[in-house]
Amino acid sequence: MGAQLRVYKRRIRAVTATKKITKAMEMIAASRIVKAQRRVAASMPYATELTRAVTAVATGSNTKHALTTEVEAPTRAAVLLITSDRGLAGGYSSNAIKQAERLAERLRGEGKEVDTYIVGRKGLAYYGFRERKVADSWTGFTDSPAYADAKRVAAPLIEAIQMETAEGGVDELHIVYTEFVSMMTQNAVDGRMLPLSLEKAEEETGAKGEILPLFDFEPSAEDVLDALLPRYVESRIYNALLQSAASEHAARRRAMKSATDNAGDLIKSLSRLANAARQAEITQEISEIVGGASAMADATAGSDK
Repeated sequence: MGAQLRVYKRRIRAVTATKKITKAMEMIAASRIVKAQRRVAASMPYATELTRAVTAVATGSNTKHALTTEVEAPTRAAVLLITSDRGLAGGYSSNAIKQAERLAERLRGEGKEVDTYIVGRKGLAYYGFRERKVADSWTGFTDSPAYADAKRVAAPLIEAIQMETAEGGVDELHIVYTEFVSMMTQNAVDGRMLPLSLEKAEEETGAKGEILPLFDFEPSAEDVLDALLPRYVESRIYNALLQSAASEHAARRRAMKSATDNAGDLIKSLSRLANAARQAEITQEISEIVGGASAMADATAGSDK
């Protein structure tokens, strides 16, 4: 019984130490969510107004541009997948990866080749383990992305959309990220960045049915779109990185809270078992003492006779 009691006490100490770690990680994630939410809110007006500007330019001119003109028979698409660098965030990265897999399957069903670009070590490890080709990857900034990181990610994607498909370019740009809805809800979503769908852009900016102002372009509408193209892609990627970071912190907080609660339940269960083992040990010792006393009494009574 003594050995069993020591095993229970050792397990209680181990689980208690784990509970302290998960509680600390839960508190850290909770403190980071607020900052991440503020950054998402701060980035939204710029992204919205930039999309509105692109929509105004596209509707106010007849210029064919990679930003707004769809290829008649697209043959190649690029998919940017945003995951996390670290684990312990529940199903955050796996949900985004599954969404990317569904998107790639749909694109291949449409007869398009898919080039995959990945942000985050989790997504890179998933594709690397399965020996799948990755066009480019970036790691080290998923929990706190900066605009410079978005520019670094956007550069090869912009280059690919501007290049002819025969030379290794792509006809479409898609992005897969985790949309932050609330502290309890984060959804893995996908969307087409380029070519920009004007109807969808109007819905996103709340300008559906709105009469856009007329513009005179100097030197030309094409030059304006050339200038807006990198800004638009960078802002979309930056907003997606920020939403993914907020979602990652929320998912980690939820996962760590669940782990802390489970550790507490396990400690209670082990404590009950330890108490039962201690009571059984005490009962056994009392029985042995009573048995020994009875044997001594019987021996003394026998010698007196």
